[in-house]
Amino acid sequence: MSLKLPFLKKSVLLSIFLLLTMISCKRDEPDLVATKELTSSFENKVVVEWHELLLEIERFTPGYLPPVAARAYGYIGLAAYETVVSGIPGYKSLESHYPGLQLPKIGNTEIHYPLALNSAYTTMAQKLFPTAPAAQVSRILSLQNQLNVLYESDVTPDVYNASIVWGRDIAEAVFEWSRTDLAGHESYLRPRDPNYAPPQGPGLWQPTYPDFGEALLPYWGSVRTFAASSDDKCKAHLPFSTDVKSEFYAQALETENKVDLIRLGQNYEDKWIAQFWSDDCPALTFSPAGRWEAIAVQVLKEEDADLAKAVIVTAKLGMAVCDAGIRCWSEKYRFNLLRPVDYIKGSMGHSDWNSIMCPDGSGQYFTPQFPTYPSGHGTFGAAASEVLTAEFGHDYSFTDKCHELRSEFIGTPRSFNSFYQMAQENAYSRIPIGVHFRMDADAAMDLGLRVGRKVNSLPWR
Repeated sequence: MSLKLPFLKKSVLLSIFLLLTMISCKRDEPDLVATKELTSSFENKVVVEWHELLLEIERFTPGYLPPVAARAYGYIGLAAYETVVSGIPGYKSLESHYPGLQLPKIGNTEIHYPLALNSAYTTMAQKLFPTAPAAQVSRILSLQNQLNVLYESDVTPDVYNASIVWGRDIAEAVFEWSRTDLAGHESYLRPRDPNYAPPQGPGLWQPTYPDFGEALLPYWGSVRTFAASSDDKCKAHLPFSTDVKSEFYAQALETENKVDLIRLGQNYEDKWIAQFWSDDCPALTFSPAGRWEAIAVQVLKEEDADLAKAVIVTAKLGMAVCDAGIRCWSEKYRFNLLRPVDYIKGSMGHSDWNSIMCPDGSGQYFTPQFPTYPSGHGTFGAAASEVLTAEFGHDYSFTDKCHELRSEFIGTPRSFNSFYQMAQENAYSRIPIGVHFRMDADAAMDLGLRVGRKVNSLPWR
C-alpha cells in the first residue's frame, strides 16, 4: 500500500495539470463559431418592429396591390431567414433550392443576429419600396438607427460592423435574385397592361361598376413562386347560367340577399364580418395579404416568441402569401368569371343593386378590378392559416385586434378557436360585402391550403 499511494497522488496531480493546460489553451484560441449565440437566445423585437413598419410602408406606397405587397413579404422573409439561419440548430439555408440564388458565406465570422437582421430589413425595405413616401423613408432610417443604438453596446466594434455588413450583403443577394423574376420585379410601377384585352362572352369578366377600371395584374400568374407550381389550380366553377333554377343563379341571389339584409340593418354580424376583414381601400389599411402579417405579429407578441421562431414564422408566411397571390391571380385570369355586381345588375335585372360601400366613409361603392374566381382574400388567408397552424397548433385560440381602434369601420376585435376558422370567416366575408360568390370562397380555401402546405414542405431542415 505504501508504494501505490505516491503513484496515485502523482497521477491525480498530472491529470489536473493537463486539464488546466487544455482550458488555458482553449481560452487563448477561441472558436468563433462556438462563441456565437443562437438566434433563439434573442427576443423578437427586431422582427416585430420591422413588420409593424412594413405594414405601414405597403399601406401608403402607391402600386402595392395585394399580390405585389405579398411578393415583397416573401423576399423580405427569405432575406431575414438567410441572415440568421446559421444560428438556428436543425434548420438550413434554402440557397440550393433556388437556382440562381447566390448568397455570401458566413465562415467563422461572429455575428450579432439582431444587428444583422436590422441591416437586412433596412436594405430590403429600401430596395423593395423605392417609391415609398418621404414619411415612410424617414421611418425606415429612424428604426434602423434606433435598433443599432440599442444593440451597439452589446458587442465589440468588430462584431458590430461585421453584423451590419452580413445582413446587408445577404439582403442585397436576395434582392438581386428577386430582380431576375422579370414579371414581378418593379411591378408596383405597372399594375395594368395596356395590351391586355379581356375575352368577350357570356359570363366573362369585363371592367366593372363603379370604376370600370382596366384589369389589374392580368399576367401575375407568370411571377416566380417559392413553393407553388402551375399544377396548383382550381376546379372549374359552376357552369354560367341565367336560369333562375340554376346553382349559379342561386349563388348570386345569396350574395344579393346578404347585402340587402345589411342595408336594411337586419344582420349586424355579417356587416361586422364584411368590414372587419375588408382591407380593400388603399391607404385606409394594409393589404389583405398584409393582414396576415399583422395577425402573425400579434401572435408572436402574445407568445413572447424568440427571434428564431419569429424569423421562421414570418419567412414561411411571406412565401405563403406571395405564392397564394400568384396562383390565385393565375386562376382568376384563366377563368375570367364576372363579378356578382355585373350578374345581379345584368342577368337578374336589378340595375340599382350595388355592393357594400367601401368602408372608408367615402360613400363610394367598391368592386375589385379583376375577375372574381377564386377569391384573393380567401386564398391569402387559407395559405397563411396553413403556415400559422403548423407553427402554433390546430386549436390555437386567438383574438384578432388588427383594427381595434379604427373608427371608420367596424374594427371591434373578433375571437377564433383556430387559424383555419379565421381563414374560413375571412373567405366568407367577401360574400356579404357583395364582391364574391360562395364558390369563389370555397375554391380559394382549397387552393390556399395547398399552397400553404407546399411552403411548409420546403427543405427548411
